[in-house]
Amino acid sequence: MKKLKLFSLIALSSTLALTSCGGSSTSKGGGTKKFVSKTGWKPNEKQGWFFAGKQQKQKGWPGMVYVEGGTFTMGLVKDDVMHDWNNSPRRMQVSSFFIGETEITNYEYREYLTWLKYVFPPSDPSFKEIYNGALPDTLLWDNKLSRNDLNETYFRDQNYDYYPVVGVSWTQANRYCEWLTDRANEKALMQAGIIAKDLYINESNNQGGTAFNMDKFKSNDPEMQGYINEQRLQQKSGMKTTNQRLLAANRSPSSAMVTKFRLPTEVEWEYAALGMEKSREYNNYLEKKPQIDKLRGTKGKDRGMILANFKQGRGDYSGPAGWKNDGAAQTSDVRQFPSNDIGIYGMFGNVAEWTADVYRPIIDEDFTDFNYYRGNMPQAIVRNGDGTYKMVDEGSIKYDTLADGRLVYKNLPGQYERETIADYRNYRDGDRMSSLDYRNASDSSANYNMYNAPTTRFVVDGNGKVVMQRDTKERTSEMTNDIRVIKGGSWQDSAYWLDPGQRRYKSQASGYGWIGFRVAQDARVNDKARTRR
Repeated sequence: MKKLKLFSLIALSSTLALTSCGGSSTSKGGGTKKFVSKTGWKPNEKQGWFFAGKQQKQKGWPGMVYVEGGTFTMGLVKDDVMHDWNNSPRRMQVSSFFIGETEITNYEYREYLTWLKYVFPPSDPSFKEIYNGALPDTLLWDNKLSRNDLNETYFRDQNYDYYPVVGVSWTQANRYCEWLTDRANEKALMQAGIIAKDLYINESNNQGGTAFNMDKFKSNDPEMQGYINEQRLQQKSGMKTTNQRLLAANRSPSSAMVTKFRLPTEVEWEYAALGMEKSREYNNYLEKKPQIDKLRGTKGKDRGMILANFKQGRGDYSGPAGWKNDGAAQTSDVRQFPSNDIGIYGMFGNVAEWTADVYRPIIDEDFTDFNYYRGNMPQAIVRNGDGTYKMVDEGSIKYDTLADGRLVYKNLPGQYERETIADYRNYRDGDRMSSLDYRNASDSSANYNMYNAPTTRFVVDGNGKVVMQRDTKERTSEMTNDIRVIKGGSWQDSAYWLDPGQRRYKSQASGYGWIGFRVAQDARVNDKARTRR
């Protein structure tokens, strides 16, 4: 009997042990609410040694619209009258992201130029190309057979402050995104009390390489100690210790307060333009009409009126005087017409827009149907011989060259030097036998041009001006790694180009009077409940 009782106790103990390890009920899920590490320590315990910082609620930066990710059919919904065959329908998944409510305006781009002029004055020979290379090309308004004085007024005149900036190349737009990331984080840190609010009032700050940037902030650069409130930074990071050794051990690269700005990818731009989240019932999209079917007002004074800025027909950019179709012969205010269903303005007409992608005629959805993007070029920070990061100084600024011969900075003094460690722009882009010049090409990827495209070469003329030489060889294609996808229609385009599925390409080194750009940011998925609509 005693043996039986002992056996029963052992069995009961084993059951309890298994229950405590495996759990006895099903949890509802819904995300981590209270976390305890496997070491037994709770996050940021004062007596502990590891401080991970406080999780922040996701908030959109001013002027940014949250776009919840999802699946959709990318590509055309009507006949391909141009016979490009470059946008056949395909199913794609997009992650959640933020996108600019409007295109970048003249006002916002002049902010950028003024900052460059203030911090890196062009009167200094070391900095003379930084400001000049960032200027938009205003001469593009000139037309050989029409009078047009916008090249003198459009960008600088305050009456055009809230019109989309044009004449900015893809390369310049990317430099703007990098600058915007630093300035937005700088402002967020000021609002949090971490950076002194007299940063720009004090003339001794922001001179050349001493200006704030996220490279220096993340690496705790000593140069920033003069205007960083260490106590406030410690409070924001969740460090609750006074142990100096623990403080030093936990001073890992700080995360940005504002997520990095960039150009939207082609698939993101198209998904945001469609705004299909509002055309859904349960898990089904209700429609995907050609966009031109949605561009006439249906209520009140807008009934029957065109609600986008595009070319109506030959010689008709705005309609008759007194009864204008869209009210603008050229560009218009970025909020002139209603937004789409999710609050984004200007996706149909006004200006077409740069996207991040390198253009190819075919999108390789067979390889990836998730966040498709062609153009990845991973970079790493260059280190000195002693293992420290190599910082750019006045003598080591690197430049790209625009089509008009101007130089555009690749990096600025005070930033860390970076090098490209891989180039995937041509990934799965064909081999020698499928190239257009296969008879004259070798198997080495370095020795053949997939598309037999023109090459770019710059020379310095007798006046010291950089000039792009024209490629005089017989070529069979325009496809290169330096052309980027253009999405959307513009003030000078017919309605055909307003469909979000349309795609074109232009050289990344040139600016155009009908192309602008907007910015995007990565985002986390919002933990909101499912809804019928």
